[in-house]
Amino acid sequence: QVQLVESGGGLVQAGGSLRLSCRASGSFSRTNAMGWYRQAPGNERELVALATVPGKINYGDSVKGRFTVSRDSAARYKNAIYLQMNDLKPEDTAVYYCKMITYLRDYWGQGTQVTVSS
Repeated sequence: QVQLVESGGGLVQAGGSLRLSCRASGSFSRTNAMGWYRQAPGNERELVALATVPGKINYGDSVKGRFTVSRDSAARYKNAIYLQMNDLKPEDTAVYYCKMITYLRDYWGQGTQVTVSS
């Protein structure tokens, strides 16, 4: 059974930083991309950042310059991804979901809450 386990969410003041982690476990086909999406109450799920295997990263317009995605360099943790969030704003408040896109299907994590107070 494939699992994406996220961690690192929490409550932070505006201007602060958080780092989210996501690690995949289980047996799955070739990974084409990993990334992060978020969903605020009443809104649709939106792209935060998506990293493809060749090294290309797409960021959502609202987080460019503030958020950075990185992959784990250790081979045994190749299916791990991190999201460094700096200069957080109240509008960044949402549930953040990790996503893994494989050759056969997509997988989602359970989500981690990020709340930014003003």
